[in-house]
Amino acid sequence: MSLLQQLVDSLSGGSVEVIDLTSPLSENTPVIQLPPPFANTQSFTRRVVSRYDDKGPAWFWHDLSLGEHVGTHFDAPIHWITGKDGLDVSQVPVHHLVAPAVVIDKSKECAENPDFLLEVEHIQQWQQEHGPIPRGSWLLFRTGWDARAGDPKAFLNVDESGSHTPGVSVECAKWLAEEVPIVGIGVETVGTDAGLAGSFDPPFPCHAFLLGAGKYGLTQLANLSKLPPKGALLIVAPLPIVGGTGSPARVLALVER
Repeated sequence: MSLLQQLVDSLSGGSVEVIDLTSPLSENTPVIQLPPPFANTQSFTRRVVSRYDDKGPAWFWHDLSLGEHVGTHFDAPIHWITGKDGLDVSQVPVHHLVAPAVVIDKSKECAENPDFLLEVEHIQQWQQEHGPIPRGSWLLFRTGWDARAGDPKAFLNVDESGSHTPGVSVECAKWLAEEVPIVGIGVETVGTDAGLAGSFDPPFPCHAFLLGAGKYGLTQLANLSKLPPKGALLIVAPLPIVGGTGSPARVLALVER
């Protein structure tokens, strides 16, 4: 039996489960808000073209408007100035879009401290327990933040001092970019960086270091609680937008049961 047939049989038999890691996309989807003088991206909107009426008697469809970085989405290297000479979304090698995934779970810590930062030592501790991160993997950072996705105010968690959401420290972002053989990082928050990362040095270190190293980002993931620490296979499907800095994406995981 071929490997692909084994996979088909495992899917139909239930020994391999498909888990949707994508947050639903709607007009209520939270979108990052940058302070003045920076420009903000457009949130998700739609306009009815026809709905079984005189504009189209047998069909129903919409025109959509949204930014590249809205909802569950993929960050390409050219999204950041450090990666401006890198790949756009349409140029990403497809084998990077079907790759192993590891999950580092710090949801308990993030529930206690919304400004929690993932550090190098946390990943080293994970590797002591689970072994080295496989080459070419996605590193998925579970924070429990997807539980807030239905409430944009709680999800963005903004007060007078800024947005308070978990992220990655400067040292850890640099280490992941330079020393760990991952293809990219995935998070449950609105962006790959912490809410207060604009004040870090450099600002937004996940973007600066990982995209600058030709790696990728995934944001606003859901259901990471359903994945094992190691062993899932991630399927990432952004639109191949020519010149695109990012794209809304459907993200699925295959997990053995």
